[in-house]
Amino acid sequence: MKINVSVKANAKKEEVQRLSKINFEVRVKEEPVAGKANKRVLRLLADYFKVTLADTEIVFGKKGRKKVVKIKDDKSHL
Repeated sequence: MKINVSVKANAKKEEVQRLSKINFEVRVKEEPVAGKANKRVLRLLADYFKVTLADTEIVFGKKGRKKVVKIKDDKSHL
């Protein structure tokens, strides 16, 4: 499954918020430097969907706030 993710870096609180069936907002404490925020986004999404980190991948938007993330196992939350 592919989902659209809007990322808010440097947030005070980390969370995954579902906006619609395929649209999510992810808030991370990490700065958007050297891929730190991207790694944290993938970790939070893996935890949210109850999959391994290896089952998540950013397929579009690695350098922007808007991303498309592929979740390889979509058994939960859908």
